[in-house]
Amino acid sequence: MKILVFNAGSSSLKFEIFEARGKLLQSLFEGHLDNHGKSIKNFNAAVQHAITMLMSKKIVKNLSEINALGHRVVHGGDQFTKPTKIAPKIIAAIRKLSHLAPLHNPPNLACILACKKLFPKIPQVAVFDTAFHQTMPEKAYLYGLPFALAKKFHIRRYGFHGTSHQYVFEQARRKLGAKKTRRVITCHLGNGCSITAILDEKVIDTSMGFTPLEGIPMGTRSGDMDPAIIFYLMEKGFRAREIENMLNKKSGLLGISEISSDMRDLWKAYRKGNKKARRALDWFVYRIAKYVGAYAVALGGLDCLVFTGGIGEHAWYLRKWITAAIKHLGHPKILVIPTDEERKIAEETLKTI
Repeated sequence: MKILVFNAGSSSLKFEIFEARGKLLQSLFEGHLDNHGKSIKNFNAAVQHAITMLMSKKIVKNLSEINALGHRVVHGGDQFTKPTKIAPKIIAAIRKLSHLAPLHNPPNLACILACKKLFPKIPQVAVFDTAFHQTMPEKAYLYGLPFALAKKFHIRRYGFHGTSHQYVFEQARRKLGAKKTRRVITCHLGNGCSITAILDEKVIDTSMGFTPLEGIPMGTRSGDMDPAIIFYLMEKGFRAREIENMLNKKSGLLGISEISSDMRDLWKAYRKGNKKARRALDWFVYRIAKYVGAYAVALGGLDCLVFTGGIGEHAWYLRKWITAAIKHLGHPKILVIPTDEERKIAEETLKTI
């Protein structure tokens, strides 16, 4: 059985094909189509290009060899708690949730619809970034808004990067065993960053919230801040769209350093004694360590701390500083585990069909 996985963004399309032998999955090929920051206008053409690539590489000879399709869908709201076989009502639900993730759900859906045209009879499965976090208790996901308002407009913490957090947690458990992974904190650190607290296999809290903007600072996203700053900036003449763009694309490491959102650039500048780079890295480490400490309290201790994502896997100096900052928490196991969202999506697709 062959499972083709798509991870669609507004300007790129990642895909990977796996062969399933029982429960074992072997990756046969992975590809990445990038429109260099410009939106992909035609996902029909993009998906067709991916298939053409698979055929030219002789990974598949014809479309009938592909038995199932798995899709990353960023926002599943509070209604999707597990991977779901795609049907017309699921497509309608994903479309309805697009206002909560306007940069992510529309391209996710466009890819699904393109595959529906190309593979009308092949089962498709949606794997939601938010699903893994749906075990959070009410006390963790509620905001301090009037409850009636929160209920009417579904305003709550959803959390993101769930597929990544779930994958690295499961890998940590396989490596250390259940007894040593009861209380786990997973740190997904890349251009987007999030931290998740997992107790007995269930998420009890996560740093990203109603949108991926909340939580620890990121490459260009601000992370947590006083919401009154937005009103203050509006009084100073900034427009709502201008502020939204600033918080999502001009803040975080880029905004604080005034150098770059790329950790490699900041580390290079830091080693040359650049004060702006030092300021950004000190700030970033402090904010991460503070979240880890808070989640250790929520978990009642910490057995294992996992780092993943481009920064989490490669920035050894940040891991060193973060672990030094939390040394008073005891001696948790520190693991670095490369994430593999596409493999996790393939696993969930296989289970679902």
